[in-house]
Amino acid sequence: MGKVAYLDCSSGISGDMMVAGLVDAGASLEALNEAIDSLGLGARVVAAEVKKKGIRALKITVEHPPQSAHRHLHDIRAIIEGSRLTDRQKERALEIFIRLAQAEAKVHGTSLEEVHFHELGAVDSIVDICAVAVGLDLLEVGKLIASPVPVGSGWVQTAHGRLPVPAPATAELLCGLPLADSTVQAELTTPTGAAILACLVQEFGPLPAMQVERIGYGAGTRDLQEQPNMLRLFLGRPIHLLAADTIWMLETNLDDISGQWIGYCAARLLEAGALDVYTTAIQMKKNRPAVKVSVLCRSEDVGRLEQILFQETTTLGIRRWPVSRHLLPRATYTVQTVWGAIEGKLCWGPDGQARFSPEFEACQRVAAQQGLPLRTVYEAAQRAFDSAQAPPGSSEGGV
Repeated sequence: MGKVAYLDCSSGISGDMMVAGLVDAGASLEALNEAIDSLGLGARVVAAEVKKKGIRALKITVEHPPQSAHRHLHDIRAIIEGSRLTDRQKERALEIFIRLAQAEAKVHGTSLEEVHFHELGAVDSIVDICAVAVGLDLLEVGKLIASPVPVGSGWVQTAHGRLPVPAPATAELLCGLPLADSTVQAELTTPTGAAILACLVQEFGPLPAMQVERIGYGAGTRDLQEQPNMLRLFLGRPIHLLAADTIWMLETNLDDISGQWIGYCAARLLEAGALDVYTTAIQMKKNRPAVKVSVLCRSEDVGRLEQILFQETTTLGIRRWPVSRHLLPRATYTVQTVWGAIEGKLCWGPDGQARFSPEFEACQRVAAQQGLPLRTVYEAAQRAFDSAQAPPGSSEGGV
């Protein structure tokens, strides 16, 4: 899965702040400049330490020959595809520029081919975006998480004149992303920064459970009166915390009872609160085939479930002992299919990936109503989940 990087966007985000954060967290400046050189723009990135409200940070500057061209998307595509960036890095950089072009096209009521990038087509923006794509690979970042982002307030001067913050393209790019409140009279989040969030961040929220290895401080250009103008990038390994608790195991061996009685007893145990009931075929004394009944339950249910075992079986004794268990985070979840809602269970594995299991009863009900094979309904529910985004998890009881 690689490493996880968390962006603390308390002062917003821009392309150069992101690049600076990656370099300060350990991305090789020499490797970045080798990749940038292959763009054929005569540009290079230089880094210098600065202080923002007394806090040390790294400031990135793009040095390049004078240029005045306003580029179209096809111009930028040709620059990136003709470089020595890896296929993955090219794909990421182009994804960001395409998202920028889509936002500009919507704002100005034009097509992707006709969009003039103006400031966003400048060498600085091309270098910043490509450097971000390369830097994430250099740091082996597998997952990018970010805090809600403030946009600032006030006005910003652009090629289209004086515009309110956030500028129209920035606002379009931030649609659907969580924003944070800010009264700072400045543009905190730029279009490039917004596009990076929209394209590359997989999750928004607080700092996740992780073992932090490095923290990069990427400085913005402006000095803010209210706070340090910097982006903090936490780099490290994810820590997958599993819930743990203690439950009880009840067991008894039965060699003189009908299987029908055992089935009835198992149903009563589950109705009375058992977490799980299962049977195992065993061999007892005198080579008698027998059944071992195992019951998992919470401590407060032990007495009640033992009573049921004594009432419904021929057992003369019940073994019991505490067992510890680890639990994956899980939650109930409902998917929408062509036949309506189907309930299921959602859990998150140690790799952070969500897994969905449709409830048997829900699938059985739909299959009976629609005259369909159970497998068809089950697979449709799985496909419905795969096409939807799983929500944050919440733990609940289970086996």
